[in-house]
Amino acid sequence: MRQLLIDLNYLFLAYFVLVNGFYLLLVILSSREVDRYSRIRAMTEHQGVFATTFYKPVSVIVPAHNEEATIVHTVSSVLAVRYPELEVVVVSDGSTDGTLEELIRAFELVPSSRQVTLDIPCRPIRGLYESPTYPSLRVVDKEQGGKADALNAGINASSFPLVCNIDADSVIDVDSLVHITRPFTRDHRVVAVGGVVMPANGCDIENGEVKKVRAPRNSLARFQTVEYLRAFLFGRIGWSRLNSLMIISGAFAIFRRTAVVEVGGYRTDTVGEDMELVLRMHRIFSDQKRRYRVLFLPDPICWTQVPEDLKSLSKQRRRWQRGLAESLFKNRRLCFNPKYGGVGLLGYPFFVLGELLSPVVELFGYAVVAVGVALNAVDWRLGLAILACAMFLGSILSLSAMYLEARSFQKYPSVRDVIVLSSYALLESFGYRQLHSLWRCLGLVDYLRKRESWGQPRRMAFQRE
Repeated sequence: MRQLLIDLNYLFLAYFVLVNGFYLLLVILSSREVDRYSRIRAMTEHQGVFATTFYKPVSVIVPAHNEEATIVHTVSSVLAVRYPELEVVVVSDGSTDGTLEELIRAFELVPSSRQVTLDIPCRPIRGLYESPTYPSLRVVDKEQGGKADALNAGINASSFPLVCNIDADSVIDVDSLVHITRPFTRDHRVVAVGGVVMPANGCDIENGEVKKVRAPRNSLARFQTVEYLRAFLFGRIGWSRLNSLMIISGAFAIFRRTAVVEVGGYRTDTVGEDMELVLRMHRIFSDQKRRYRVLFLPDPICWTQVPEDLKSLSKQRRRWQRGLAESLFKNRRLCFNPKYGGVGLLGYPFFVLGELLSPVVELFGYAVVAVGVALNAVDWRLGLAILACAMFLGSILSLSAMYLEARSFQKYPSVRDVIVLSSYALLESFGYRQLHSLWRCLGLVDYLRKRESWGQPRRMAFQRE
């Protein structure tokens, strides 16, 4: 028994060193990529945002179910985006609150006689609305089918070659579409591009535009800000650099419309529809021996609301973990398959080991260390060293993301905000991270129990200046 506990402790330590060591490698890759991207961005800005006349029209799709508190702000932010040619397609997915009424009132909508071609199956459409005041706006009212079904309906109603998906509680930076669409004009192989998603909590927002960026006042939102910085500023940059990017956030993603239609659109039998679509693209296009690229850019930003209470955050993280499990299982053919390149040999196995199973390993490891020390089977100094390694390697990663943000993008201009968020990067290891791991474990239980509920998050009106 004593030897078993010692072996388990060393195994736990080896796991965390391996996983976090790979994340440190992603930090190094991301830092170099950010430097390269910053140089390119500086040259582009010197020439002017619209230095090139080459662009592709974009359809921005906003799925909405009971989003009356934020929908007008979100649509206003998209209409205020600086882009040569775009249309906004809002999909009211069986809303039972005042979502549709708010849209009709704010944008003076009238019924439209246009027909929608069903390139992708979706639930029946009850009505289509247009605005004489805002010609680029279109609103689809349909029977409830879930977010994925709403996105499919929005794609059907769209008419431009690129489709950009954002959440109904989000605000896009005014120049973000210009930046995120550039890869499509430069490389015909690009089928999908993801941008950065950051918490809008605490920011001053006026007429659908972020006027001042500030760190959230709420402690839970601050922890999530650190998480978002870590996930986007080195996680996805690093994976993109390795040509193994497997997820593009559904809160801000842009796709080539023909590519989405070709693979059958979003699946409606998973809550991780964004990751599942990207994995399916990798699988199908590789099977076709097609040359394609899935990219991530660190510059385009979409600001979104994050939960500020434990109940809402718990539901969200359980749903995310369940979606991760569903997406990986539905595309399990990728795993360790050299046919799928870096995604099959590196990305997929690491997501299983370092993302899907990590909360189970972490909580089990804490228990093994505690039991080993309590039974005097493990020296308390060894146990303390193992816990310190497991807890603080994550904080080092978070601080690295804060450093990248402060050095390169400076979205948080206040020194006080940087200090506050950096302190939360250290504090997350003392309770928040363990609670987060517990929620993710419960998400795996939900997956094994085949729980299908989505859960509607609690929305708040955006903060005004």
